[in-house]
Amino acid sequence: MKTVKLLGIILVLIGQMAWAQSPEYIFVFLNNNPDKTKLADDEVKKIMDGHMANIGRLAKEGKLISAGPFDGGGGIFIFKSSSIDQVQEWLKTDPGVQANRWNLKVLPYYPQHGSLCAAKEPYEMVTYQFIRYVLNITKDNINQQADLVKKHHDYLKEQRGSNNVITEGIFGAMEGGILIVNGELKNEVIENDPAVRQGLLVAEVKKLWIAKGAFCEK
Repeated sequence: MKTVKLLGIILVLIGQMAWAQSPEYIFVFLNNNPDKTKLADDEVKKIMDGHMANIGRLAKEGKLISAGPFDGGGGIFIFKSSSIDQVQEWLKTDPGVQANRWNLKVLPYYPQHGSLCAAKEPYEMVTYQFIRYVLNITKDNINQQADLVKKHHDYLKEQRGSNNVITEGIFGAMEGGILIVNGELKNEVIENDPAVRQGLLVAEVKKLWIAKGAFCEK
C-alpha cells in the first residue's frame, strides 16, 4: 500500500509539473561539507583560485550560464545542458570539487516563470532572496499532497505580480523547486504558502550573490 501511495505521489507531481521534455538547464548546489579536510590558508586559496579560474573557463566555453555564492557558504552553478552525466563530467575539472570542498546536488531545472540567460562581462554582482522548496512527505500530509502541490503552484503564481519575483522553477521528481525574489519576502508570505503551512514543503531561505542578467532581468 505504501508503495502504491508513493508511486501516486510521483505521478501527481510529474503531472502537475508537466515535464514533457528534456531539461535545458542543470542546477548544481554546492552545499557546505562539514567533513571537508582542514587545510592551511594558502592551500585553500590555491584551490579557490583554481575554482574561480575554472568557472571562467566553463563560462567562456558556453557550458556554465552563471554561478554564485550564498551568504554563509556554498552556492550554485547553472549549466546549459540537458544531461546530468555531462554536467558531472564538467564538474570534475573544478579543483574545489576535486578536493571535496562541497557536497554536490545535481538537478534538472524547469523554469515556470522567468528564464535563464548567460551572464556577460563585465559582471555586476547583485543579491537576491533565494528560496528552496524541499519536499517533506509525512504520514500527516501524504493524503493531501495532490491538493497541496496544486495550491502551492497557484500561490506562487499569485506572488509573481506583487512580490518582485525574478524567476521560479521546479526540479526533478521529489526534488521540489525554487523561488528567486528581488528584495525580501516577508516571513508570513513564505509561511502562508499552503504546502509550507501543512509541512509538505520546507522553505529554505538564503541570500544569493550572482551576476546581474543571469535570470534575464534588466
